[in-house]
Amino acid sequence: MSEKVCRHCLRVLEGQTCPVCGTSDLAEEWSGLVIILDTERSEIAKRLGVDIPDRFALKVR
Repeated sequence: MSEKVCRHCLRVLEGQTCPVCGTSDLAEEWSGLVIILDTERSEIAKRLGVDIPDRFALKVR
């Protein structure tokens, strides 16, 4: 199964629905991967508006 990205919260997933926002609006074409481990100290997490550690795409088509 290929990884997909939630179009709403940009999380990289392997399922058919996003476990965080619950949508099934997923994209198969995406690029750039950011892995957030600590949301409190990460400037990137703050810029992306991320509050849960996870894997995120930078660009979704």
